[in-house]
Amino acid sequence: MNADHTVVHLGPALAIAVAVLAVIAIAVNRYNDRALAAATARAAIRAVCQLAALAAVLALVIHSLWASAVFVVVMAITAAATSAGRVSAHRAGVRKTILCLVPVSAGTILIVVTLVAVDVLPATGIAIIPTAGIMFGGAMNTTSIAGKRAHDELRTRHGEVEAALSLGFSSRDARLEIIRPTAATALIPGLDQTRSVGLVTIPGAFVGMVLGGASTTAAAIMQLFVLISLLAVSAVAALVTVEMVSRDLL
Repeated sequence: MNADHTVVHLGPALAIAVAVLAVIAIAVNRYNDRALAAATARAAIRAVCQLAALAAVLALVIHSLWASAVFVVVMAITAAATSAGRVSAHRAGVRKTILCLVPVSAGTILIVVTLVAVDVLPATGIAIIPTAGIMFGGAMNTTSIAGKRAHDELRTRHGEVEAALSLGFSSRDARLEIIRPTAATALIPGLDQTRSVGLVTIPGAFVGMVLGGASTTAAAIMQLFVLISLLAVSAVAALVTVEMVSRDLL
């Protein structure tokens, strides 16, 4: 894609704009919380480094199906580790990361494998990597929110869990009664994004396809696929996360 087919003009001015926006985000967050400002700065620096590495790695692996599959596995593990850290409220251990692989990757792997098998999704790195990445991202966010909210609810409403246990509920059922509504909260961002698409937001997949030369109809169909697939993987992630927390596995 050349410079004429991008949303913004590439060059020094763009680099300066990105730096200024990062400084604004850090400064505003510092006003509220120094720790949040530090986290924002680290996130911005990591984004620069990781996107640079991504561009280099994709250039090497995207033409090989096996190399692309390995890259997808790395993406899944990274997403699981991120969610495990959020759910645990501290650095995630190996066991917690492995457990988080279930809600983070189960829906994505099932959907991607099925779509490739029925020839809806081409068995190529250029198709599989971004599709899986989008789904992993959605499932990761849902797992993080649902898991963290579930543990917060269990801490603040511990008395209600004890009351349910005294009435004969099993430990799993008592905890589930308290944390089940957290699944709905975790799904709100995806639902709002889907409901407002085209009215409030014009998503990146749509814009990218149009700039790449695709028709607006093809771009709209592709974006619909992305949004609905995100709803599916997020629903699976929320359900599995809440179930695992209720069983004290996460």
